[in-house]
Amino acid sequence: MTQGRGYALLAAVVATIVALSAALYVGVAADDGTSKSGGLAGGRPPHNPAAPASTGTWVGTWATAPAAAEPGTGATGLAGRSVRNVVHTTVGGTSARITLSNLYGRSPLTITHASLALAAGADSAAAVPGTMRRLTFTGSPRVVIPAGGQVTSDVARLAVPHDADVLVTTYSPTPSGPVTYHPHARQTSYLADGDRAADITPAAYTERTPYWRYLTALDVLSNEAEGTVVVIGDSITDGISSTMDADRRWTDVLAARLRAAVAAGRDVPRYGVVNEGISGNRVLTPGRGRPADNPSGIERFPRDVLGRANVKAVVIVLGVNDILRHPGVADPEAILDGLRTMTGQAHARGLRVVGATVMPFGGHRGYTDAREAVRQRINAEIRAGRVFDAVVDFDKALRDPYDPRRLRAEYDCGDHLHPSDRGYARMGEVFDLEDLKGAAPAEL
Repeated sequence: MTQGRGYALLAAVVATIVALSAALYVGVAADDGTSKSGGLAGGRPPHNPAAPASTGTWVGTWATAPAAAEPGTGATGLAGRSVRNVVHTTVGGTSARITLSNLYGRSPLTITHASLALAAGADSAAAVPGTMRRLTFTGSPRVVIPAGGQVTSDVARLAVPHDADVLVTTYSPTPSGPVTYHPHARQTSYLADGDRAADITPAAYTERTPYWRYLTALDVLSNEAEGTVVVIGDSITDGISSTMDADRRWTDVLAARLRAAVAAGRDVPRYGVVNEGISGNRVLTPGRGRPADNPSGIERFPRDVLGRANVKAVVIVLGVNDILRHPGVADPEAILDGLRTMTGQAHARGLRVVGATVMPFGGHRGYTDAREAVRQRINAEIRAGRVFDAVVDFDKALRDPYDPRRLRAEYDCGDHLHPSDRGYARMGEVFDLEDLKGAAPAEL
């Protein structure tokens, strides 16, 4: 071998080692999506050497927003317990990865066992035999998530269908302080004593819970989707009054319509749909605490929307709580400026934004004529096209034609604010799928 060829071979070997090292790297990030150690929390997938190479696009099939610190967990967290979260997919894929959050923790969260499996059926913690996968983080089954941080797992090779329930289980042996959770899941999950993350049978999971804990995203490597549409909203997007364990949020209807339209050969975007609703959420004002429980829409937009996998479009459904929870009469111009701020953040990333009108709340205990005037002012600006790129008029679709200040009776869950299952179905049905096409308009 000549000296020149020897140098060339050595350079090739070194390049290969560097490439493999980079592929194996995954970082622990702050839970605002920014990296603390240089890794990627939501971009290029980390590599699991046990997972064969595959083609496709990383998209979000499910996500939720970290909403608060769970009451009663401030001392020990959930030390010594297995948390089995049940989540529902909107698109399928050949591999998967998860994101775990310790946003509200005040000390490091140590996870020694995490697993992923397909659910064997509804209303059960049982897994489909042969689908249980032990998750790793930079090749290790153990990961320590710093207070305020998040981490994305390595890739797990598992065929995940669309419109399916998936079990994501975590076990922590040590006290971690407040548990980061999402309180209004509308989905039953489970708790077990001890490390039961690998259990296929449901016997140990004797405690049912309506919360999602630690888990904030499930992404899949997909050939049936090309991106993600993220919906940011309040309790109406969270599905607060929809039937438990039935996937009847309006975003579930939207996801089903997108799948059906693609299957029928329509020229619509092939997107996964992720729901970033938080009950009580406002555009402008966060809750209490550090970090704030129920952070404002503006504050959480970079993490909960822009931080999701391969985002292509954004839907904003916010404003009613800014009106109802203001101690006096809310300033419509301030709310509109907040909505425009989020639209501008999306446009800076080249993302198209669809925004919703604020639905009526006549008959609700917070209703006043002054607040109705604020709602009408906000909706007038939205309909005029001065806030978003496209508009879905939920107000028009669900209001009572004989009293437009109120929801139509069959669309009202009974509290005169939140929709019924029929109301949520109506919301998902009136959404124009064509509005999701394209990118942000060019700035002149």
